[in-house]
Order: sequence, then structure tokens, then C-alpha cells
Amino acid sequence: MVERFLKKTHFESVEDYNKNLEFIIPEHFNFAYDVMDAWAAEEPERLALLWTNDEGVERRATFAQLKEQSDQAASYLQSLGIGKGDPVMLILKRRYEWWLTMLALHKLGAIVIPATHMLTKKDIIYRNTRASVKAIVCVDDPYVMSQVEAAMPASLTVEVLVKVEAESHETHETQETHETQETHLPLWHSWQKEWLAAPAFKRPAFVNNNDDTMLMYFTSGTSGEPKMVAHDFLYAMGHLTTGVFWHNLHPGSLHLTVADTGWGKAVWGKFYGQWFAGATVFVFDHEKFNADTLLRQMEKYKVTSFCAPPTIYRFMIREDLSRYDLSSLEYCCTAGEALNPAVFDKLKEKTGLNIMEGFGQTETTMTLGTFPWMKPKPGSMGIPNAQYNIGLVRADGTPCEDGEKGEIVVRVGDKKPIGLFKEYYRDEEKTREAWHDGLYHTGDMAWRDEDGYYWFEGRIDDVIKSSGYRIGPFEVESALMTHPAVVECAITGVPDDVRGMVVKATVVLGKEWKDKAGDDLVKELQQHVKKVTAPYKYPRIVEFVDELPKTISGKIRRVEIRKKDSGK
Repeated sequence: MVERFLKKTHFESVEDYNKNLEFIIPEHFNFAYDVMDAWAAEEPERLALLWTNDEGVERRATFAQLKEQSDQAASYLQSLGIGKGDPVMLILKRRYEWWLTMLALHKLGAIVIPATHMLTKKDIIYRNTRASVKAIVCVDDPYVMSQVEAAMPASLTVEVLVKVEAESHETHETQETHETQETHLPLWHSWQKEWLAAPAFKRPAFVNNNDDTMLMYFTSGTSGEPKMVAHDFLYAMGHLTTGVFWHNLHPGSLHLTVADTGWGKAVWGKFYGQWFAGATVFVFDHEKFNADTLLRQMEKYKVTSFCAPPTIYRFMIREDLSRYDLSSLEYCCTAGEALNPAVFDKLKEKTGLNIMEGFGQTETTMTLGTFPWMKPKPGSMGIPNAQYNIGLVRADGTPCEDGEKGEIVVRVGDKKPIGLFKEYYRDEEKTREAWHDGLYHTGDMAWRDEDGYYWFEGRIDDVIKSSGYRIGPFEVESALMTHPAVVECAITGVPDDVRGMVVKATVVLGKEWKDKAGDDLVKELQQHVKKVTAPYKYPRIVEFVDELPKTISGKIRRVEIRKKDSGK
């Protein structure tokens, strides 16, 4: 499959990859037809999806079965009036139907808007209004459906509501009433009762151009209202390098990425790139994360490839990994946040496996990564992915030297790279702020070593200026994470009359350390940081908390800590 879309499919070195990566781009590329249906025609019995949940239900689907099921789902959505260009929001947790609906909407040329199940009424109204959402397909969950229903009076573009019932428990009772001017509550359609009754699917005569909008994600909102990131149909092809090269997948791989389907990491690790590679996507549908339960699933199903954010690894390495048979595991990756070297070292010690780090944003596919033909450097994001022209620039836009901190940018020039977003939908001002003078500005700070490896420093807004020094929070967080007491931490700056700002550490302690929280432990952590990194970077203020403020995607909201400390 890969050879259809790349002029060269195997690379021996960084130099080989950088010189010879070249895409073959069809005129009207559509992932559902050109990749998934092509697999179904060529290798119909190959296992594409292995899904299980925390109640013991299991479903397996070959590529042929996924084609049949996604065709049926496309026909069903067609019968509800969904077609080309229609924005459809999916709030499906990790339900099996998410994969069918994603493929079905691609086949129709509709616009998919994945969303997390943790959205409130206010969040849903914001998204419905900003994107003119026409339909919502959501889990039959009391909380989710109540928030959707509460949002309807202010969501006048929504015409269709579909609930996807669970296979293993009673469905949520809802009042099924036709839309009225007073309530604007469209009829709730039942996926399980209706979708199989739809007629045979007929592919539309015209589905899409490559630059049509295929997918929209709302950003995590770490520093303000979420932006609406619009991706075209070539975005899916941009993830070929994610699955085939960064995840190092091949036919026969069983890959697990830990991610909510409402966030971009799901299509990074549970959809496009993995199926380009012909791998099997493994899904564990669970309500609450538990490291032991996850490890048992990996053991039971013999997962070969694993990707998760650093937070998940932090909890996993606190388990006794000798209790689990992870002999099937061949490869580990991480993205979503910067990886602390201490976590890398601990997993390597316990399993012998490296964690291959990658970096990207909602606006991109993987822009930096550690590839199989490279030696990883713990704590480094790796090197630029050859499908992007990556650089580091100073505040005035001039290029940085090796060892100098600057902003990560994508040099766009006259041709948008495959995988880079189209725009912030309906927000020209935000688009111009991030994308101007031939550069897309990521807003993330890093430095580059003499071997071309990039090292994360933090968001531009998170960098602390203290007594003339610029201190990146990640380096201090990494130093703190090497202390056995620390499970999670966030470094922020606190205004100071003398130094301008001082470094503050907000720390979550391990259970066995909570009763030791006090001045002695504060001094111990401060001395620890002084030994691990430059002494001037140590946190002059340390606060112990039970949990860190996070976005609904799980990213730390340092802006919230700063606001609390400034009294705003």
C-alpha cells in the first residue's frame, strides 16, 4: 500500500530519509476509498481492528468487514440528510462506531469534528455555533446526552441527533420529540435500531478535491478559547510517515495508542498511519484509566507497538512491570507533551525498550520525531520530519544557531506541506497571527544540538524571565521528575519585585510521600534541582497539590496556575 503513495518506501539513515522522501499524490485523494477500500480489495481477510472494552465485549473486523460496515454507516448517514461539506460532530469516546463513522463521513465528503465526551453545555454551544454543526453523533450516555440536549436551544444549525447505544447495558431513556421552534430539540435517532435498515450505499458521483475540508479539531485551549483547526483531505496522507516510519509499523503489527477519540492524537495513533502500514489497530474502550488494567490488556492481546503521552508512562513505570508478560512488545513511542528523561530511563531499565519521542500539534502531523534508524537521545523530540521544512527563529525572525533557544517554525514557502492545516476556520486574524511571511509559527520553544536533535523548552508564554535569565519550564520539570517523590509537576513564574519573576514548582507527590509534604521536603526538592540542572533554575517556591489543573485533553494549564498566583 505504501508504495502507491511514496516513491521510496524503505530508508536506511537520516540522510536517506531527508533526501528521498517524496509523496505520490492522487488528484482526488480520499483515505476511506484509496487506502481502506483498497486493502479490502487486495487483502480482505487481513485484521484491521481489534476492539475490546472493560466489560469484556470483543469485536474484530477485517478490512473487508470494515468496508462493508462503513458503507452501511455512510448509507445510514445519507438517509439522515448528511452529505458533502456538512459538519458532523462525533462524541463517541472509544466506541467501535467511531471508526465506522469516521470512514463513512470521509466517503460522503462531509466534515468530521471529533469531540471529547467531557464537553459541557457551554462547550457544545461554542462548537456548534462556530462550526455550524449540522449533526451530532454521540454515545448513549446520560451526561453526554444531557449536555447535548441542554445546548440545543442555542444551537440552531443542528438538524440531526444520533445516539449510539452500548451493546452491554441498558440505553439512556430520552424524550424523542420532533423539533419545535420553542425547544429546538431534534428527534434522537437510534444507531443500533436504524443503521442496518438503510439501503445499499451508492458512492457519490463527486466526493472531494484534495483541498476540501475533511476534518476539524478544536485546540485544547491551554491559553484561551479553543481555535478551530481545519484540515484538508491530504492531512490523512500526512500521517503515513507517523504510522509507517515513526511508529515503525508493518502488516502483522498490533498497535495501541492511548488517546481519547475527541483529540488529534486519536488519528495520529488509531486511524490513518496505522492502516497505511496495514497494521491492526488495537482499541481498549475503558471509562477510567488504570495502569494495571492497561498492562493486563497489553499482555492478554500481545500488543507489539505502543504509544501514549508521557503521563501514561509515568503511571506505568510505577507498577512492578515484572508482573506482566510484555514479551510481545517491540516498540514504544510518545507524544502530546515533552518526555522527561527520567521516564525514558526507567522504562528502558525495566523493559529494555526505548521510548521514541515525536512532536506535532493539532495544526500538523508529526513535525519532529525519533525514527527507527536513529539513536534516541532521552528528552529530545528528535529531528525534523522530512515532509516539513523546520527551523528555529529568534523573536525578530532571524534563524537561530545550534544551542540557541528559539521558536519552532515551519517554512511554508509557495506550497503548503502535506499535513499542515488549511486555516483556523472562520478566523482570519488568528490564522495571520500564526502563519505569515512564509512561516507557520508553532508557539513552541526549543533548541537544536550539533547533531540536529531538537530539545523542547516550553510554550513561548510559559518561558520565565528571572534576574536576566530565560528559564524554560520543561528543563526544571525534568529535573524534578528525577526525584522519587514526584509524580507530576508544573513550573511557572511568579512576579517578584527584585528578580522580575521567580520559579515556582507545583508538585503532585506519590502516595507514599504525601505525609512528608512540608519544609524539609521543599528544601530536599530544591537541592535536588540544583544538583541536576543549573542552580539558578531551582524553584524558590514549591506548592504541593493533589492534582494539576488540566485541559479536557489532559494538558497542564500553566496559565491557570499563573492566574491564581497573580490573584487575577
